[in-house]
Parts: sequence; structure tokens; C-alpha cells
Amino acid sequence: MANFDEQYRDLVRALLRDGVEEVNQRTGHATRALPGMTLTVPDVAAAFPLLTLRSIPIKLFVAEQIWFLTGERMPEPFLTQFTHIWSDFANLGGVVSAAYGYRWRRHFHRDQLADLVTLLERDPSSRHGVVTAWDPATDGLASGVPRKNVPCPHTFTVNIIGGRLHMHNIVRSNDVLLGLPHDVAGFCLLQQILAARLGVPAGKYTHSIAHAHIYDLHYRAAEILAEREPQHPPITLTVPADAFARGSAGDPTLVVALADQLAAQYHPQPAIKGLKIVL
Repeated sequence: MANFDEQYRDLVRALLRDGVEEVNQRTGHATRALPGMTLTVPDVAAAFPLLTLRSIPIKLFVAEQIWFLTGERMPEPFLTQFTHIWSDFANLGGVVSAAYGYRWRRHFHRDQLADLVTLLERDPSSRHGVVTAWDPATDGLASGVPRKNVPCPHTFTVNIIGGRLHMHNIVRSNDVLLGLPHDVAGFCLLQQILAARLGVPAGKYTHSIAHAHIYDLHYRAAEILAEREPQHPPITLTVPADAFARGSAGDPTLVVALADQLAAQYHPQPAIKGLKIVL
């Protein structure tokens, strides 16, 4: 199976070649889009999927994922030590109403991540390890009003098969140039944190996208990436057994340790400047 960089490049090529160009009503931007696209990392423990076709800010996705573990929905004070990526989604009170970690750990009057750990400790063969961030009472169909703060990776399932922890992530919409590399790395980090907590190796990660797209202002960058050849050796990440507890407590030293470990192995191809997120 092709490695992550190769699969990512092939997806970019497919969007440039076969993507249907339409204007998105909410953003006003044209996109080239394809439905039902899937990328797979066969062994996260052996090859962590950190995109090397261009430079990715490592500390950003690591800090974000640890913030999710805290279950908080205010970027201040923890997340803003490292990045302001969620500040544009906060309301005047500094709250991100649909923050993933809050949805996973508090919003539905239960801690889904803690329940997941308990379930798989009790029954490693369980097929009920589903965690959701989507609230049908307020999101999507129910809202009636377009919103920029709606979960994109909305549901993931964790299974232990063959003594390894596997994750399947379902994504309703993915900005392939900016969002996808960030999301895959972040969720594979979560997968390894859960695996370490349960004392098993991380296995396969599957990233299924309902609506994969490239925005018009990223077309040129996509063309550059489509021409690059993957050439980076595998990157590995060792996650401490207490990472789940430390992350849940908002330990900033965990962010630094994990980011430094990845950065020491990371030698990406040149950065592509001027990539702007579309909100």
C-alpha cells in the first residue's frame, strides 16, 4: 500500500484532474470536489502520517489534540500558549461552542473518551467504541442557519483487532490542502494516546471523507504538490503510557515532548507560503 504522502498526492491529483468545480454558497469560493474519498495508514506505530511534501506546523496539531483531551471549549489559557487556530471560532465570551474535546468529554452529559477506555478495558472485542462530536439538536439539518463552527470530523470508531488499536474517522467535509494533513496527524496522535493508555500498539488508521475539496485560492499550491515526489523516510512516535492522563490534565510539557520528538525526525520539502484558511 502507498504511504501517506503518496496517497495524499494522488488525492490532490484526482481533485485537480476529476474534481467537480462548484461555488460554495456559504464561503463564496469555488472548489474542486469529489465525494467518498478515503486514505489509509496501515500501521501508525511504524509510520506516523506527518505530511512531508510541504512543511506542516507540528506543535499546532499536537497542542490542539491535547486541548481536545482536556474537554475545554475555551482556547484560553491552554491552547493559546501554542496557537491561535481556534480563536476565529470563539464567540465574544471566548467560547468555541462546538469544540471537539468538549463534545467528546462533556457536551452529551458523559465523558465519551473515558467511557471508551473503560469499555475496551472491560471488553477488548467490543464493536461499540463510537465517539461522536455531532449534535443533531443544533448541527447541520437542525440549525436552519449556515454556521462556520460545525464539526468536520464528526464521528470516529475504535476497535482492538489482533491486539492492536485501530481507528476509523468519518469526516463530513475536508479542505485537502490545509485541513486534511492536520486532521490525519492529530487523530493518529489521539489513536496512539488511546493505544498507550490501553497498553496495546496502534494499528490501522482510516480517514473517510464525504466531501473532499480544494479551494480556488489553493489551486496553484495543489499543482505544486501534485508534482512533488515523496522521499522522506518513515517517522515514528513513541507516546508515554501516562499521556492520556497528562493530556486530560492539560500538561503543556506533553505538547513540547511530543512535538520535539516529531520535529527531530522531520525534514519536509519546501514550505508553500501564502496558504490561507477559508472560514
